[in-house]
Amino acid sequence: MMLLQASMFRLTCIRILSFSSSSSAQLRSRTIRCKMSAEPSPLTHSINIPGQPGESFQIVAGPGVSDSEFRSAIDSSLFKQWLRNLETETGVLADGSMSLRRVLIQGVDMFGNRIGFLKFIADIFDKETGKKVPGIVFARGQAVAVLILLEAEGETYVVLTEQVRVPVGRVILELPAGMLDDDKGDFVGTAVREVEEEVGIQLNKEDMIDLTALLDPLTGSKVFPSPGGCDEQISLFLYRGKVDKEIITQLKGKETGLREHGELIKVRVVPYEKLWRLTADAKALVAVALYEMAKKEGLLPHPRFVEVATH
Repeated sequence: MMLLQASMFRLTCIRILSFSSSSSAQLRSRTIRCKMSAEPSPLTHSINIPGQPGESFQIVAGPGVSDSEFRSAIDSSLFKQWLRNLETETGVLADGSMSLRRVLIQGVDMFGNRIGFLKFIADIFDKETGKKVPGIVFARGQAVAVLILLEAEGETYVVLTEQVRVPVGRVILELPAGMLDDDKGDFVGTAVREVEEEVGIQLNKEDMIDLTALLDPLTGSKVFPSPGGCDEQISLFLYRGKVDKEIITQLKGKETGLREHGELIKVRVVPYEKLWRLTADAKALVAVALYEMAKKEGLLPHPRFVEVATH
């Protein structure tokens, strides 16, 4: 008995050939069975590129991406922000030397009713060489972090959080931070809310200083911690306050976070002068650099220390 299998398009045929045992090997019977495979066509969508008239690109759903996830991905603030970045003054498509041809949506992670993370591959080619540039994207969007400096009895302390970070397999000492829940761009409001949730300190919006706003506008006035694979862009804020030493003691080791969201956070308070050696958090180290350079060049407003409310 010998089996020969052939597949063309979505039609799969199996041919069964039966031979006699004689030396002449005469063909005795032949049976052909065919069936249609159940593989559906991939979901696709085309979008015109605003800055490049007449050019469009195709968006394709990868294996395992449902119709609802595919539509949500296309309509998400994450994907729209990525497209806007492509066409900024320093964007990949800004000077016309690159061409976006296809985006393959590979994964969608929902945070309730909204998309939290988006994984896709963008096929972008250099028009002169015809070569494709690396285009694997983990999209998580815009975020904020706050450098909180509290003065107590003549010494300056910084308020940090200690959290389990599964992606790096470590417990990390870092600045209070959080992702924007939507595309409305309420960076200051998000920063204040995250500090209250993670640290238990109530800050005034009016006293927040956007350190990233001091960067050259061509940078987008944001920090990109891992641009080789992730689109995350962070706004870093500074808050300076004055408290009694008792508040510093109360904050140390305080357990906070939204337990229903799996946030297991401990508050840590360390002398500011020791911060740069105590943390591997990129947000904290960049914030220190921006703060120190801005202070050196006189770009910060005169310190107006305010009382900080805790709960």
